[in-house]
Amino acid sequence: MLYTGVTNDLQRRIMQHKTGRGGVFTKKYNITKLVYFESGDNINLAIIREKQIKAGSRQDKINLINSMNPEWKDLYEESIA
Repeated sequence: MLYTGVTNDLQRRIMQHKTGRGGVFTKKYNITKLVYFESGDNINLAIIREKQIKAGSRQDKINLINSMNPEWKDLYEESIA
């Protein structure tokens, strides 16, 4: 299962997901691994980008992840650096 979301605090949001407090969808499917992220300073652009990603096919999402993280490693540690 792939999940796409937007947040203003990535580390906090990751910890919510990892501890089962991330939301109904992520809790139901036990989504705890961060395999792709983008960062930026403009929330409006982030929301537009989130919608673009969500509108893509599953294969589009897989290709996006593979382009940056072909091993599908959990990027949590990288995201807090």
